Amino acid sequence: MANTHSHDEAGHGSVKSYAIGFILSVILTLIPFGLVMYPSLPKDVTLWIVLAFAVIQVLVHLVYFLHLDRSAAQRNNVVAFIFAALVIVLLVGLSLWIMFSIHTVMMAK
Repeated sequence: MANTHSHDEAGHGSVKSYAIGFILSVILTLIPFGLVMYPSLPKDVTLWIVLAFAVIQVLVHLVYFLHLDRSAAQRNNVVAFIFAALVIVLLVGLSLWIMFSIHTVMMAK
């Protein structure tokens, strides 16, 4: 019987890539958790470290679990993801700006 799969198998992850992604995700979770549970740095430094690890973890998930890369086959998916991320950043950022402005005006009176 012939193989009737119509999609390219190269886009799927291997056990090795899933294991690497899992190990990186655990490390990227435990370090910020430890910094928060056992504070040894100033709060603002801890906040920036947690935010940096969160961004790195999102990238790890995109590469190792969702298999997004810069290949031609994934170009549409990457563009769609970037557009969705931009819309979310604009919605959240502008909403926070509006709420901050309203709060500032209300507290001035």
